[in-house]
Amino acid sequence: MGSTPQLVLQLYASVIENYIPPARVALMVLSLISVTYGALVCNVLSIQIKYDDYKIRLRPIAYICIILWRTLEIATRVTVLVLFSTALKEWIFAVLSFDFFILFFLPWVEFWCGHSPFPENIEKSYKRFGTTIVLLLISFLYAGINVFCWSAVQLLLSDRDLISKKQNWVRLFIYYSLRFMENAVLLLLWYFFKTEVHEYFCAPLVVVQLIISYGLALVFMLLFYQYCHPCRQLFTHNIADCLACRCCRGPHFEPAVQNS
Repeated sequence: MGSTPQLVLQLYASVIENYIPPARVALMVLSLISVTYGALVCNVLSIQIKYDDYKIRLRPIAYICIILWRTLEIATRVTVLVLFSTALKEWIFAVLSFDFFILFFLPWVEFWCGHSPFPENIEKSYKRFGTTIVLLLISFLYAGINVFCWSAVQLLLSDRDLISKKQNWVRLFIYYSLRFMENAVLLLLWYFFKTEVHEYFCAPLVVVQLIISYGLALVFMLLFYQYCHPCRQLFTHNIADCLACRCCRGPHFEPAVQNS
C-alpha cells in the first residue's frame, strides 16, 4: 500500500509535465510491481486463512491470473484517479474521502447491526481502549487498500481472527460493479472537463482503453475463481452459477419418471 501514493504522484507529475524521464518510468514500474505483489500476497493469505484446514497449493496459471488481474485493476484505478485529479483538482479529495469513509465505517456498521459483543481477546495485554485503537488502525488499512483495489478479505470485527472465512460472492459483485461504474463516471467527467494540458491525448481512445483494461481485470478475476482457485471444488456456488443466477434460485428437483 505504501507504494500506491508514490505511483499516483509520479503519474500525476508525468501527465502535468507532458514528459516522462526514464528514471521516473523505472520508479513507476517498480511501484506498480510492489503494489501488485502486495495484492498477490493478500490473495494468497486470504485463501490460506479461509481454508486453513486444507493444504493450499496454487498452480502457476493461478499466479498468472492473479498478477494480470491485479496489475490491470491497480494500473487502471490509479490512471483514472490521476486523470480526474488533473481536470477537477477540487473534487478528487471529496471522491477519495467518500470512498475511504464508506469502506472504513462499513465493518463497524455491520458489527453494530449484528449486536455482537466487543472483541476482548485480540491481544491479552490490550485493554478495551487499546483494542479499539488496534481495530481502528486495521479498519484504516482495510479502507485504504479497498480504495485502490479489492482487499481479497472481508473485515469482520465480531470474529476473533477479524476476517470472514466465507466466500461472499455478493460483496465481491457489489464492490466491482460500483468500482466499475465509479471509474466510468470519473473518466467521463475528465473527458468533458479536461484542460489544455490533455491536448496531446486522444481522449476518446484513452477512455475506451481504460474501460477495456478494467474489464480485462474482471475477466482474469473470473477465470481465477472459476478455473484456478485451489479450493474451487468447495464452493457452494461458483462464478458460472452466479452468472446464470442459479444461486438466486431455490433447489431444483427433476420430476420422477412414473413406471407404466
